[in-house]
Amino acid sequence: MKIALPLANGKLAMHFGHCEQFALVDVDPAAKKILLREDVFAPPHEPGLLPRWLAERGAKLIIAGGMGQRAQGLFAEQGIEVVIGAPAESPEVLVAAYLDGTLQSGDNLCDH
Repeated sequence: MKIALPLANGKLAMHFGHCEQFALVDVDPAAKKILLREDVFAPPHEPGLLPRWLAERGAKLIIAGGMGQRAQGLFAEQGIEVVIGAPAESPEVLVAAYLDGTLQSGDNLCDH
């Protein structure tokens, strides 16, 4: 399973659509282990592009601080689950918490 997280300064970016990089983290959900992390530069911001772009890279889950309703719908169309309201932590901390079932999600930190 591949999990994507938008990055800002090495931690989760609070505004999904305008991040510069994504951490793509391969995990083994059964073993609850991180297998590989790859940081990739995001394409230029263009409405509707990121869901398709991340699906092409194999993402099945997005962990985000905030995301607009339209983007959430576009990810659902790509078969990608979205978790919003996550805190600004490192990808490893967030993914480990997700795998353990302890990831604290909160309010959608995006206002559109």
